[in-house]
Amino acid sequence: MNKKQVYIFDTTLRDGQQSPGAGMSFEDNIRYADYADALNIDILEAGFPSASQTDFQIVHTISERMRTRGSNMMIAGLCQLREAQLIKTMEALAPSLAINKARIHVYLPVDPNLAQASLGKKNNQQDHINEVYRLIKIAADKGFDVEFSAEGYSRLGDGFDYVTEIFKAAVSAGARTINCPDTIGGACEREGERYFVKNMIKHAAIIKESFPDREIIWSAHCHNDFGLALENSMNAVFDGPARQVEACINGVGERAGNAALEQCVMFINAFGKQADCEYFTNINIENLKEVSDFIAEKMLPKQPHSPIVGTNATRHTSGGHTNAILKNPLAYQPFNPKEIGSEVSFVFGPLSGGNHAKKIIEEFGYICEEYEKAAIAQQIKDHYHDRRKGITDFELLSAYKAIRAPIKAKHISYGKSQEDKTYLTIDGEFFDQENIQVEIEGKNSALAALVSATESYFPGIQVKDYYAKSLTEDGTNSNSQATIIITADNHEPVKGIATDNDIEISALKAFISAVNQMYIDTQYRHFNSTDTYISNTKKSSVTA
Repeated sequence: MNKKQVYIFDTTLRDGQQSPGAGMSFEDNIRYADYADALNIDILEAGFPSASQTDFQIVHTISERMRTRGSNMMIAGLCQLREAQLIKTMEALAPSLAINKARIHVYLPVDPNLAQASLGKKNNQQDHINEVYRLIKIAADKGFDVEFSAEGYSRLGDGFDYVTEIFKAAVSAGARTINCPDTIGGACEREGERYFVKNMIKHAAIIKESFPDREIIWSAHCHNDFGLALENSMNAVFDGPARQVEACINGVGERAGNAALEQCVMFINAFGKQADCEYFTNINIENLKEVSDFIAEKMLPKQPHSPIVGTNATRHTSGGHTNAILKNPLAYQPFNPKEIGSEVSFVFGPLSGGNHAKKIIEEFGYICEEYEKAAIAQQIKDHYHDRRKGITDFELLSAYKAIRAPIKAKHISYGKSQEDKTYLTIDGEFFDQENIQVEIEGKNSALAALVSATESYFPGIQVKDYYAKSLTEDGTNSNSQATIIITADNHEPVKGIATDNDIEISALKAFISAVNQMYIDTQYRHFNSTDTYISNTKKSSVTA
């Protein structure tokens, strides 16, 4: 089968940073070039050297860095059709020229409206043709690889013949790549014969006939104003002559952005095998997610639902989805997330089911039996009934522990009886009892009464340490925070912390918190030290 490589031209540092608010620091530009090199990008457009001294230094530094490294990545710099800019760009790319990895990217508007708006009185077609030839020849004669872009190509209107002459001049002067951009992101194949890919096919045939000994690479550079950047770029490859696609990580770029580089690459990977030809790229996709996250942090945020690299692109919450994915990770994924350095993940939400809850609970090392998973899942959802957007795994575990807790105190009170006994009342669940009242003789505290009531469930339980503090400096009108550390026979110490405006109640709550933790760890946790479940005859308090 005939194989055709599609070259990836990464313009994240140039067109991407032309988006308002997308500019990165000098250091981050250099760091991104390292990422692009690791991705095995074919051509990195490092910037617009004549725009400022900083831009010049960025391009020059990247060029020198890649030359020193011996990188196979070609470094490109953009310039207008002006000799001063061309010279500045050649100077910035001089290190890359030394290893034949330097590209001059020169452009001229060909959309009649754009040309008139950009060039005004200087918009003389024959002069443009002559300048295209003259300036490209200067760069080509110096050994630079040259790409020419017909800005606004998708709206060339009646200018087909004029653009033909421009292309002929560019190729004759030494340009090896011709870029046909949809600069304003308005192209659509419903335009019929006016569709830019149709014109690319015609122009490619004319240039091939005029220069049969030249191997010209045709390129597509599409913006996303109508959400068609990926489709238009891929049409230019699969239906047209394009062997190069120009794109940005995360689809950043002017207005609605450029074609998303990661989408283009994954599209070609997925659909490249055609009946008569196999299209492929040399991109190292395993780093795509990491690079995407870098651009999202340093340049512009990305939507969670962004295709391929968005947080939600490999995250699921539906119970049906979760059940299927737990059996087959690709059941609801068009590609294996690990290929791009990502992972399938789950968010527990209103539509999640028992299998999802069971998976998270067991990953934390706790027991969730098959017969009780549905009931536990429902109780977790009831616990967070107002969290329609989902909860974190740690929040799910917190709810699980609240469900498993043997003491669920709705109200706590204490006092002294007429016989000078200390009494303690707990409304709610207390292990296998409801609404208990405990009395203890002497001057013992309510905490001592609670410890006594708990001893039948935890033999040898005792308070090893207890301290309380006020949560305000002056101690008035303040909650008290109590910390209690408990031990019991054959158990490691457990700490509980609680607050209340009554110091005695805060201590009682802290003790209950510690007891609940100890009980859950004893009854429902897998201990790594033995790599076996610690089974207990006591069954779950949750019923299916």
